[in-house]
Amino acid sequence: MSDTITSSSASGAPSRVTLHLGHLPSKKDIKAPWPRTPTRVDPNNPPWPAYRGYHEYSFAHATMQSRLPTILGKAIEDATRTLNNQSSEEEVIDLVQCIDRMGELMTDLSGNAKLRPIVDDNEADVALWNKEIAKYFQGKDFMNAPWLFAEAYKYRRLHECFSVSKFWRNYDVFYRQKNDTFSRSSDAVFELSMRFAETFKIPEELSQAEKLEAERLMFLELTQVCLWGNSTDLSLLINMTEDQIKSLQSTGGDHLAATEKNILGNDLTRLWETVQDLREKTGGRIDFVLDNAGFELYCDCVYADFLLQSGLATQIRFHGKRFPWFVSDVTKKDWEWLLNSLAYGQLFPNATDVELESLRRLGMRWKQYEKEGKWVYEQHPFWCTGYTFWDLHSEAPDLFLHLSRSDLVIFKGDLNHRKLTYDCAAPASTPFEVAIGPMASAAGAPKVASLRTIKSDVVVGLGPDGDRIAEKLDQTEVGWKISGKYAVVLLSEGRPGEKVRFA
Repeated sequence: MSDTITSSSASGAPSRVTLHLGHLPSKKDIKAPWPRTPTRVDPNNPPWPAYRGYHEYSFAHATMQSRLPTILGKAIEDATRTLNNQSSEEEVIDLVQCIDRMGELMTDLSGNAKLRPIVDDNEADVALWNKEIAKYFQGKDFMNAPWLFAEAYKYRRLHECFSVSKFWRNYDVFYRQKNDTFSRSSDAVFELSMRFAETFKIPEELSQAEKLEAERLMFLELTQVCLWGNSTDLSLLINMTEDQIKSLQSTGGDHLAATEKNILGNDLTRLWETVQDLREKTGGRIDFVLDNAGFELYCDCVYADFLLQSGLATQIRFHGKRFPWFVSDVTKKDWEWLLNSLAYGQLFPNATDVELESLRRLGMRWKQYEKEGKWVYEQHPFWCTGYTFWDLHSEAPDLFLHLSRSDLVIFKGDLNHRKLTYDCAAPASTPFEVAIGPMASAAGAPKVASLRTIKSDVVVGLGPDGDRIAEKLDQTEVGWKISGKYAVVLLSEGRPGEKVRFA
């Protein structure tokens, strides 16, 4: 029927048979169905194609090839600066070894080395990291692993450089940078502190409908302040002038009105209806999964203060990172630094007495919220793993159960949005609730809001016309996905009230 070619071994038996299939139908160009079915989704195979460092058209490539080595280089400079101020021989030698380990990480990152297991440094996340590496990323390197995992792995390796040391376990190579950026943010800081130093009051002479409308408008403006406060992301804006910072952080009313048109997926009205409903049910708990320290955290606190004062919430829980993460993410030290700097600090030497008093009042009020348990800061190990939030319910069931008891969980910023959506090439028209998978569909999933200025490739939730909107922006504004000019405010209703079930 078809020709065969054989080659004989020493025994005379054919060692290989090759069939010629010239009379069979030609191979078809079959497109893989997207998204993948849930059983085929795993960290190396997201629901839609993953962004990987070797994709030269993507921001993933720019990050893995250029941004991460630059960030690591600045981290080495910071540690060296600290080293030069030490006097204890033991501490100097210990820090030199930390810097040597950072050099080894730079070699691995620049040389695209394979991803090795995390050293056991007594952190609670080691088993999660090494299970994921062993199961999904054996033999993978920095450029061919999914970008989100490879980038997170780099920051975990950076922490390991210090966590195995004797004296420098809690050292933050980004701490100076975070504090310095906030101290150069005076205009935006005082714009808010001068408005909110006193507890806000809606004029009594207004009718009930007018009071509600005034409150609604304040909520919408402060939600935007909370959203656009994310513009200051140190991992993206490594060298900023003071004028650039002021431009990014403009919080005046006219500026906010102009920027709302840049919110491409806009659930602001639904978000207002959600928190209003909370108050009618005697108030509730709202959780913030934090993003950046400094000015963004300050905006988050102003927003949370308003939610408490207005009765839209009775308790706010803030979720930060256990160690330095993605340059500017909030740690417990950043949280304490902000509140204490506002209450007691001297960050702004050119400020007036009135401006400084406005900061002091904010800081003291917020510290009082902590004492009363109205504000609670938390840091679960899962937030610093390589897993996306699609795996939160299976890999951190205690955290999922904890969040399921919240009335609303607000995820701030680009990294949290990437983890919610599996950071993959889903169409822009993909509904948010589809894109976040189990965080919307699992039993007990809380209401989830994502407040995100767009700074990376993944974009979802733009509505039925979303693909056309994204395509038009691709043609007219190259780089719109990484500029921070556009944003989304997206809401998932989740499945609150249902009993949480774990496999």
